[in-house]
Amino acid sequence: MPIWGIDLGGTKIEGVVLNDDKLPKILVRKRIDTEAARGYQHIIRRIKLLIDTMAHELGYFPEKIGLGTPGAIDPISGLMKNANTTILNGRYFKEDVKKALDIPLQIANDANFFTLAEYKMGIVARESPQANVVFGVIMGTGVGGGIVVNGQLIHGRQGIGGEWGHNFLDISGGPCYCGKTGCVETVISGKNLERYHHEKFHESKKLKDIYQGHLSETSPNDSHTINRLITQFGRAMAGVINILDPDIIVIGGGVGNIDLLYTEGLKEVKKYVFYPKLDTIFHKPLLGDNAGVFGAAYLT
Repeated sequence: MPIWGIDLGGTKIEGVVLNDDKLPKILVRKRIDTEAARGYQHIIRRIKLLIDTMAHELGYFPEKIGLGTPGAIDPISGLMKNANTTILNGRYFKEDVKKALDIPLQIANDANFFTLAEYKMGIVARESPQANVVFGVIMGTGVGGGIVVNGQLIHGRQGIGGEWGHNFLDISGGPCYCGKTGCVETVISGKNLERYHHEKFHESKKLKDIYQGHLSETSPNDSHTINRLITQFGRAMAGVINILDPDIIVIGGGVGNIDLLYTEGLKEVKKYVFYPKLDTIFHKPLLGDNAGVFGAAYLT
């Protein structure tokens, strides 16, 4: 049976229909603008428009659908929270979309469907199909995570399963948008690494340029920032492993493209993990930007 997924972003909404969940083949894939500035109800109408457009092309409507969102549904209140498309927060978004579509609906956030997609049809499926516990990491503008155990997403009592980006890491990270101080996200996310570098050295540089400066061994300032990233990555990741002990960790997002994380970074993880050696397998993702919409389809 075909599976349908929608990936709701702040600027784009992408939809995909796969022929099934075993040997997936794309039947149709489309993208439209979110037009979030036109309001909450307009976003819902755009989601419905995209589904109607795909259904018209295929000749049939979905029986159920998965929807990836930039936030999470609070399992207790049912309200959307933590969405960077802030107009969604504090709303019964899942119920409102279900009412508009009149079909069963499953919702998860971006880190969750990234992890699910890499498990079902990405790097985990290709390299380690027997893995039982997978932790998916987003290290980009922000830091997030998702957990898959025996093929199932772990959402948790409060819908925050996998949110390692808001564990405390180091006071030098400063205030976080979540209201806490020194979160993992404030220390090792891309934008906060750039902010730290600017505040410490009065240099406005992109992370990729800081990294190149470190590799070329021409800038002690750049090396300081990258070495700090590697050290703090080790501490933060060891905490995840000590609690979850996953078979595989998949690292997505722009910061995850820094190759030193998979060499020097893993040496730092080993220093802090509660085990004489580090057997956890680390991978870069296979699906890239495709993971979001594919993972949404697998939510069904």
